Amino acid sequence: MQPYDIELMTSLSRPSLAPDGSFAIYAASRPDCRANRAVGQLWRIDLAPGPSGADTAPRRLTRGVSDTAPRLSPDGTTIAFLRPDSRGRPQVHLLDARGGEPLQITDQLLGAGPATWTPDGSRLAFTARVAEPGRYGTVDGLEPGAESPRRITGLRWHTNGVGFSTDRPTQVFVVEASPVGGEPAYPAAPHPEGPLATTPTAPAAAAQLTSAFAEHTAITLTPDGTAVLAVREAYEGSEAPRRDLRTALIHLPVDEGEESVLLAPEDGLRIHDLTVLADGTIALLASQPGAGRDSVAPDVALWLLEAGGPRRITDPESLELTGPLVPDGESVLVTSPQRGRVHLLRIDRSGAVSRVLDGDLEVHGVNAAGDLVLAAATTAESSGVLLARTGEEAPSTLVDTGAGLRDAGLVQPRELELAGRSGHPVHGWSAVPEGRGPFPTLLLLHGGPHAAYGVGVLDEVQTLVAAGYAVVYGNPRGSAGYGRAHGRAVRGGFGTVDAEDVIDLLDGALAADDRLDDQRLGILGGSYGGYLTAWIIAHDHRFRGAIVERGFLDPLSFQGTSDIGSYFGDEYIGTEPADIARQSAFGHAGSVRTPTLVIHSEEDHRCPLEQGTRYYTALRRAGVETEMLIFPGENHELTRSGRPRHRVERFEAVLEWWARVFATGTSDRRKSGSVMSGPTPRGSAARGSAERDPTTGGPSPS
Repeated sequence: MQPYDIELMTSLSRPSLAPDGSFAIYAASRPDCRANRAVGQLWRIDLAPGPSGADTAPRRLTRGVSDTAPRLSPDGTTIAFLRPDSRGRPQVHLLDARGGEPLQITDQLLGAGPATWTPDGSRLAFTARVAEPGRYGTVDGLEPGAESPRRITGLRWHTNGVGFSTDRPTQVFVVEASPVGGEPAYPAAPHPEGPLATTPTAPAAAAQLTSAFAEHTAITLTPDGTAVLAVREAYEGSEAPRRDLRTALIHLPVDEGEESVLLAPEDGLRIHDLTVLADGTIALLASQPGAGRDSVAPDVALWLLEAGGPRRITDPESLELTGPLVPDGESVLVTSPQRGRVHLLRIDRSGAVSRVLDGDLEVHGVNAAGDLVLAAATTAESSGVLLARTGEEAPSTLVDTGAGLRDAGLVQPRELELAGRSGHPVHGWSAVPEGRGPFPTLLLLHGGPHAAYGVGVLDEVQTLVAAGYAVVYGNPRGSAGYGRAHGRAVRGGFGTVDAEDVIDLLDGALAADDRLDDQRLGILGGSYGGYLTAWIIAHDHRFRGAIVERGFLDPLSFQGTSDIGSYFGDEYIGTEPADIARQSAFGHAGSVRTPTLVIHSEEDHRCPLEQGTRYYTALRRAGVETEMLIFPGENHELTRSGRPRHRVERFEAVLEWWARVFATGTSDRRKSGSVMSGPTPRGSAARGSAERDPTTGGPSPS
């Protein structure tokens, strides 16, 4: 896989199923270097042959640049989805489920979020950011630099991928669902007697249901359609001494009446998602942050809101869960990370768990109708598959976008599990180029730390292997998918058992496969992985080179610069000066001897740019061979959802760095057929982006 082959990585959205299970709608999306953005459209797949024997091949329904988040109406006749307007801001559109021309029904200044239908299909609820008067285009001609100053009195003021947020919080709206088959609007011609009345048109004016100084998420409708349920996370006021991660569940009447609070922050839950079961019971995916702020490997569980209050029905210590929740009669469907896989589970009211989809896949989007379950997932050979399971039948693959990737060349990683130096099991993978080797070997570290590498195709690994490098990567203590105790093992101990695990994984991979060169080693990682890279090269000098990307490097300055600085470092590292100094990668920069490339993005508010620039400067002052690459206009998500050209340029810079690192010397263990460094990749500027079929991934990205 070459850097520009990210264009082949077509992913699929959560499918939307017709009520009778006869067809489904999904969005396909991929990076496009020519457009320099993610592009994609809506597709329809009929799930059973029609009377005429028509096949069930997917067909493209829309031709927008970026059509996403499809949701079928309760009667299955109309699709609500998001499409950018002329200003590039997503708006809710409606489309006949058989196809046709979409109708825009919202015109939110800052764009709208995905819509949810009322049960009768007459209206839709959605969230949208609401700008403070005088900002973000509310006054024509007022440039951002001429706006009034922002007065900050609380603990939070910005969000990665958004920027300043307290002056544009997310609120809840409802809007009428205009009939898609209605008469179009026509401009009125001039009339001698004066202007004629304006023909009523969409978009219609949306009604705003909330105005609190808070973020509103995870909206759903009550079964009778009279109210919206939403999660509210209030911004702390000037009197708050610290961040509070607990949230509220609010009930918002659509027509008349005052909002009410079903669960208050004092009830102790942080609600990650919610849904409503067939009998009207509210199901919650929630954790209980200790003292309102403990975010380390949170105890996420399934809860039911009953007359006596919320009742937890799963054990977070033994079963990890991730959202979203999908109702399935009186049960829910929910995903669960398990040793690099993400499986689909069904959990009933008693807490009994059954597996719906398992094996070597990572499920990320689900829907159900009757006994039919559809799931979008990634596998080792495809960035987008659509799977179906009916009742107890074996799952079948309806859509697979991976043909283009497979044609470009994919290496199948080898799974590893070994006992570390302390006897603790270490789990991961090695991916090795074809040939005898030995190959320069790179240790790749994930972010989080409560995240995980998995079995799904990973562009970072495949691109490095195609350039001639063996890659070792895995999930040390602190990662998700191995039980909560595993995730909490690094609390107060960054750079201890986590560093031990990844080094033990590397040593085990080297011992298990003599194609991996133990003399030509490199190390790289992003975010928390950037931290761990910086920590290791300050304590272990075996590596020829390193890449520290968007790193969490100085816990002290992180407190006042990051959008999660009000709690993340406090909970993982601690607040005592001695604890901060002991675990600070920045504080140990003077011990680094390894040539290092620092990569960061200008608009990263998660691990702000100062983390990278100060670390770079510290290395230079220590006499370390160091370079820095800064991407304009990108945030913390560059490698996953950044502009495609920037993603390709980043890959090219990474490969060029490793080519230089490993060209400075050779291994005494060199064998015939070894690869010294990867070839310089072709640039993407001269390469056209052929239109690709999301059904096959071939000719007609994160």
